[in-house]
Amino acid sequence: MQTKRTVFPNKLLPYLLIAPQIFVTVVFFLWPAATAFWQSFLREDAFGFKTIFVWFENYRRLFADPIYINAFGHTLIFAILVTVLSTSIALLLAAAAMRVLRTSRIYSTLLIWPYAVAPAIAGILWWFMFNPSIGIVAYMLRSMGVDWNHLINPNDAMILIVIAATWKQISYNFLFFLAALQSVPRSLQEAGAIDGAGPTKRFWTIVFPLISPTTFYLIVINIVYAMFDTFGIVHATTQGGPARATEILVYKVYFDGFIGLNLGSSAAQSVILMVIVVALTAVQFRFIERRVQY
Repeated sequence: MQTKRTVFPNKLLPYLLIAPQIFVTVVFFLWPAATAFWQSFLREDAFGFKTIFVWFENYRRLFADPIYINAFGHTLIFAILVTVLSTSIALLLAAAAMRVLRTSRIYSTLLIWPYAVAPAIAGILWWFMFNPSIGIVAYMLRSMGVDWNHLINPNDAMILIVIAATWKQISYNFLFFLAALQSVPRSLQEAGAIDGAGPTKRFWTIVFPLISPTTFYLIVINIVYAMFDTFGIVHATTQGGPARATEILVYKVYFDGFIGLNLGSSAAQSVILMVIVVALTAVQFRFIERRVQY
């Protein structure tokens, strides 16, 4: 069977079609990454009047800084919790949506809406609800004997940003899980039911292996989301506090670069963060993907 090939009347036309995407990639991704990489080897004053090439001094100072090491730990805990919770809850909601027949579209639409909320707005919403002075959730927790105060309690602050980041990402995961579940042939589940398998066993032995490519993709995306796209949530809720308890790596890049005006250190941190995400993604594709059934 011959495959159809698209023949362009002009040799320059294909390059013109992809030129906008190449332009965006170079201007907004490659050029900033290259600039950050070069700047990570420099030491500059706050106003950029004096620049010294210091090789790996910025990196050496970072790994000798206990505050930066603590930010590593905070980021690890935060990324794991957000990834596990957002994917698990989204899968549960998608499975529930598959059982709803008459109101499935309304149910799905309501679950998708939070994805349209900007991260900073999502952070402010949860900040208001958990505010120890005016928050309705904080009031309910106090009525149950829980002394909630994320302004002074590091554990409460971490819980707050995890909840906000998880809520923001559930909608995205839900869309993919719902599409994946709808693509599973009902005949396979019916065959399992005929063989005597219950609903739970059918899900884990038939349905879940078939949606494992989607699950693997979402795990990768959620880790990247937790490490890169949650700055707005942290900034709107805790601003890295109290006592840097919620200062994850992406927020420390901002704090050292824009607040502390330590541009060389901030650039080095951004390079390290990029390397970590690329390494994690490569490891997942190298080892975890083997368990994925396509």
